[in-house]
Amino acid sequence: MKAKTPKVTHPPLLKLVCRALDDKKAEDIRVLSVKDQSSITDYLVIATGTSDPHLRALRVELEKIIDAERVNILGMDTSEGSGWIVIDAFDIMIHVFTPETREKYALENLWKDAEDVTVDELTKVAAPKPRKKAVASAATQKKRKPKKSTE
Repeated sequence: MKAKTPKVTHPPLLKLVCRALDDKKAEDIRVLSVKDQSSITDYLVIATGTSDPHLRALRVELEKIIDAERVNILGMDTSEGSGWIVIDAFDIMIHVFTPETREKYALENLWKDAEDVTVDELTKVAAPKPRKKAVASAATQKKRKPKKSTE
């Protein structure tokens, strides 16, 4: 008999963050599980925004989602014109770069031994479960008497 591989569950906030980045057109989204390598966070989310205004829009959207989930933002670096925003949501550290800044710092290379998390699984919205047809009880299955015609 085959042993089942345990299904890895990720925090709901991680999924929401990835969906928000995807919905707002962030590019090259990567998620690294750094639980075994880091004492300060469990996940790194790395993405690319197309410009400084795009970075600001992504930051605003991420703040809304994190606040809505009632997670405290421990820190945020949003230096104007730096080409890099960082949001520390404790278990999840989010880095969004402009293309040039991401290439320059190559953050992924610092975490080569981290486990890649499949972003497609995180951004996929679960399909609604099909509703089962209700089985009528014996009482409701009785034949109804036809209405008398008033003609």
